Amino acid sequence: MNARSRQARQTIRNRTRTQRANTRITRRGNGSLTTHCLAAGLTPKEARTVASSLRKAAAKLGIQGTTARTHAAGRMRTCTRYTRAQVAQAAVVYQPRKDVYKIAANRLALAA
Repeated sequence: MNARSRQARQTIRNRTRTQRANTRITRRGNGSLTTHCLAAGLTPKEARTVASSLRKAAAKLGIQGTTARTHAAGRMRTCTRYTRAQVAQAAVVYQPRKDVYKIAANRLALAA
């Protein structure tokens, strides 16, 4: 596989991941913080990092999401889902250092 094919596959994979996360949030009306970060265009590793920081910001503001159950790795687990407006409030308080995270925080703040 040459470099051009590898880059094309990566672009499609990233675009698909972002679009699926965005569709999931639109369909339900809410989503986990990681899903919101994926919809903002972050990779899964970056999304987990930003979501953790957003959880702390949401706790400072007293934002409580909706508790839900999700199927993951062959079992059910409890998660917390947030609306776009709630994520936007938390993103305003979130002060990232990395440029990629700053761009994602701006997208999350504007998504509401």
